[in-house]
Amino acid sequence: MLLLTLSVAAFAQKGTKMELWSKGAPNDNGDEKDKAELTVYLPDAKKATGRAIVCLPGGGYTHLAMDHEGHQWATFFNNQGIALIVVKYRMPHGNREIPISDAEEAIRTVRRNAVDWHIDRKDVGIMGFSAGGHLASTIATHAKGEAAPNFQILFYPVITMDPAFTHKGSHDAFLGTDLSKKEQKKLEYEYSNDLQVNRTTPRAFIALSDDDRAVPAANGFNYYSECYRHDVPASLHIYPTGGHGWGYRETFAFHYQMLFELKAWLESF
Repeated sequence: MLLLTLSVAAFAQKGTKMELWSKGAPNDNGDEKDKAELTVYLPDAKKATGRAIVCLPGGGYTHLAMDHEGHQWATFFNNQGIALIVVKYRMPHGNREIPISDAEEAIRTVRRNAVDWHIDRKDVGIMGFSAGGHLASTIATHAKGEAAPNFQILFYPVITMDPAFTHKGSHDAFLGTDLSKKEQKKLEYEYSNDLQVNRTTPRAFIALSDDDRAVPAANGFNYYSECYRHDVPASLHIYPTGGHGWGYRETFAFHYQMLFELKAWLESF
């Protein structure tokens, strides 16, 4: 257990920060200070398994919880020989193409640097938390070609855009609030990612708390159900308590159990 859960403060990995868009980002959101960046955490080359995970922190599509839903995971993954790439994606301000383009470019960037970073281009996963889980599941169900991940890890994810079950703040920030009823219904269906699962959707690890009052547990459960229905390998972990937003925090009552379960899942394929 100690080897698996080394103190983040004492053993934090040194990451390399880089701009995501070297030649200018598409879909300008009007905020010059909101620039997309990657922080790359690579394991020792001798330990590298070739696996990489692109990490999308949450924050309701209005801000990002970069530490406990991002950087603090580096040691856990690097100790397993897995590269972690934490994405500071831009906020949509109602333009969904902004975070989508950033997440897709992050995956393409990892694959472009596969040789230098000792990464297997066919073993690149995506991980997201809360609204970042919605973005991750959007990429998992919508992206094509070099932007498509090989597996997905979702923590207490926003999955649906159905107003009855979604997180309203994420819904409004991602889709915008000035849509016609017809356009809103169309987009709510398109980005309700449980409805977009098919037999080519990558395998999934889904973890959440039963007492989550911010994002109803039905989001993750319905996504798992659709994966099951379409023969997509998936693992669902519902913890009895914990609420929302625990990330890597050791104060989460099931922190160690969750880490062991995630490690076992990663070793299963």
